[in-house]
Amino acid sequence: MGINTQLDNILRDPIFTSHLTLMRSSSNGLFHPLVDIMIDRFCSQILPQIHHNIKWLNLESLSMERVLLASDYPNLYGLGLYQINYDTILRLFS
Repeated sequence: MGINTQLDNILRDPIFTSHLTLMRSSSNGLFHPLVDIMIDRFCSQILPQIHHNIKWLNLESLSMERVLLASDYPNLYGLGLYQINYDTILRLFS
């Protein structure tokens, strides 16, 4: 079994895809976006395939809009938002 087949099997397993954290954290407690090529692949290839498995997403402010618009998430019940400013919160949730 090739590495791509193994990764595909993991990506389709709800145990591994129900709770996703799509950001990096640094030792000083700050959160940072994943590199663009990773976010692009998640948004264009991975999330559309596993969107129905996702129950919780942890996102940081710079990539959250791209991730949230990449697919619908019918089973999403939790959303962790990090490094988000007050104006963005008001724009999104009012």
